[in-house]
Amino acid sequence: MNLQGLMALVKMELKKLIREPANLFLMLLFPMVLTLTFGVVFGDPELGMDINVLVPGLISYACIFIIMTIAQSFTTERQEGLLKRMNTTPMTAGEFMGSHIITNMLIAILQVVVVFVMAVLIGFRPNSGVEGIFLALPIAALFSLSSVGLGLITATVSKTPEAATGISFVFILPQMFFGTFIPLTDTTRQIAMFMPSYYVVDALTLIFGGNWTNANVLLDVGVISIVSVAIVTVGILLFKKYGKA
Repeated sequence: MNLQGLMALVKMELKKLIREPANLFLMLLFPMVLTLTFGVVFGDPELGMDINVLVPGLISYACIFIIMTIAQSFTTERQEGLLKRMNTTPMTAGEFMGSHIITNMLIAILQVVVVFVMAVLIGFRPNSGVEGIFLALPIAALFSLSSVGLGLITATVSKTPEAATGISFVFILPQMFFGTFIPLTDTTRQIAMFMPSYYVVDALTLIFGGNWTNANVLLDVGVISIVSVAIVTVGILLFKKYGKA
């Protein structure tokens, strides 16, 4: 794999996001608006919730939507013939896939920063201090791998970008309802434990609560790492075999 070529592709993908207002909104402005809205409307202790409880879920929620943008991106590139033209260039499949993975890991990190800054502005005061965000960044980056993988799986079975948008919610909604900021019961927790987002929220809750030495943080990170790598591997293999037609 050519590192210089890989970095050039990452730069191109980042520029593409900046030039697409809809994607830029979804990736960066959406977490900002989401944090502000939920923080002001629902982050009230009198309602049984506060911003300290909501932030880990908001970070996870923002990263989940990478599924949609990846699915839309790959189906659009396939529809426009870009994937077929790729075979006539020196660019390898590994460089192409790698650029999307790195780009979305960077986006996930930016999303954490955006949510964290907005949350602090409306009253979020983590017991971990600023150090907590530095621990949250690699966790979000790891979690983004699973979103990339699920996006590739969505793109594999989608014929158009519009179809990809709808199908992506098959993966977005379960994680949203069972692994973000929505309170869980004993019953729904059993379902949530099958969602990678659940472990992200659990790890971030412990970290922001000042308990980053808790053994459960390592357990959560281990689950996130294994599941995310497995999902992105499956997604790449399926898309390479069935998604380029």
